[in-house]
Amino acid sequence: MTNPPILSSTLFLTVLLLIGLFFFIRASVKDRTTEAQFRSNLPETSLLPQIKNYFFQRSYEVKSLDPDQEAVTLEGFVQPSWFLAIFLSFLAGSGFVCIGLVLFLYFSEWSYRSAFFLITLLTPLAGIFYWKKAGRVEQVSVKLNESSEAEQTLITVKAHRDELIQLQQSLPLQRCDRD
Repeated sequence: MTNPPILSSTLFLTVLLLIGLFFFIRASVKDRTTEAQFRSNLPETSLLPQIKNYFFQRSYEVKSLDPDQEAVTLEGFVQPSWFLAIFLSFLAGSGFVCIGLVLFLYFSEWSYRSAFFLITLLTPLAGIFYWKKAGRVEQVSVKLNESSEAEQTLITVKAHRDELIQLQQSLPLQRCDRD
């Protein structure tokens, strides 16, 4: 029996979706370090202890200090997310069930076609991949900049994108565009 064209196109689309799922899982551990410049109306003597306390509360430790450049580099271990590991495993499991079902229907004349569902045994690999790669040591660099306005303090922070968002929400900082 030949397969109808709709089954072939469904197989093709399912394979494309699995490729997208693979790249989505891989992107979940991608390094997203960016640099941002912030402005604050607080004086330098008041802002620096707040930044220091913020990063120490988030378990960062001073790695290096450069007083000439008014810069400090902090280092801390970032824990992977249980939720994301489970979510990625669920997505992988859904994708494997889909490809197993399409292959089951596509190869309808095979006697051992139910073996295609064994691919779902690979489901935990997505969570394990994320867990091993996402837990890593990350660095944060904080540097004071010269400000043209006396009442404002400018700092440049290089860190993970999510860390920059959290820093801006926790402290009285306004993000400004770089020149």
